[in-house]
Amino acid sequence: MNGDTDFTGRKVLVVGGSSGIGNGVAHAFRQRGAEVHVWGTRACAEDYDPAEGSDLTGLGYTCVDVGDPAAIEAAPPPFDGLDVLVLSQGTVVYKRGEFEQPGWDKVMAVNLDSLMHCSRRFRADLAQARGSIIIVSSVSGYKANVGNPAYSASKAGAVSLTKTLGQAWAPEGIRVNGIAPGLVDTKLTKVTTAHPDRLAASIARIPQGRMGTPEDMAGAAIFLASPLASYVTGQTLIVDGGLIL
Repeated sequence: MNGDTDFTGRKVLVVGGSSGIGNGVAHAFRQRGAEVHVWGTRACAEDYDPAEGSDLTGLGYTCVDVGDPAAIEAAPPPFDGLDVLVLSQGTVVYKRGEFEQPGWDKVMAVNLDSLMHCSRRFRADLAQARGSIIIVSSVSGYKANVGNPAYSASKAGAVSLTKTLGQAWAPEGIRVNGIAPGLVDTKLTKVTTAHPDRLAASIARIPQGRMGTPEDMAGAAIFLASPLASYVTGQTLIVDGGLIL
């Protein structure tokens, strides 16, 4: 294994690591020797179905509703110390529900507010370890997203927060960076990926001619958390197969 991407002995928390992109990132760190814990929304790990893209083998698990700041503060620390915090939590409300206050508030609480609350919760541990934060946003943060104003605004906010925390916490030894995925087959994108016509139209707009995978996103996260990116701070890496070019 390349020493630059060997995370043996490192402690990694992946918020939203129970499925989809977060799950792929969690296993990428585990496969490289890290101790990995995930936060999810279901009561216990056994409540997740592998058929839904959830594999919690070898991962620690805690149920934490990150839409509730008090729950973030009350959650037990997964480790004694922390080297990498991956923030991959996300939600969306379809059928124009985000134009109304309940939908807007729900999405902003999970997709943006909780990024700051989780980062603040583990700031001291990350500073002690000279660790890093990886914020998962979306290409939706760079363009309009038809029917989903809160999702788009929250992801744009995540990109901006990555810059601001990157600048603020670099003197403490914490590197804050992010990835902005394009189209990846997850629970949140089933509205597209489960419909052949919509999927074909979406893929036609991707220069590489395919969807991304959780493993594609994990590769970017591993890079950003590794010594290979030791001089990268406050940046969001777009990982979209060329979708927004």
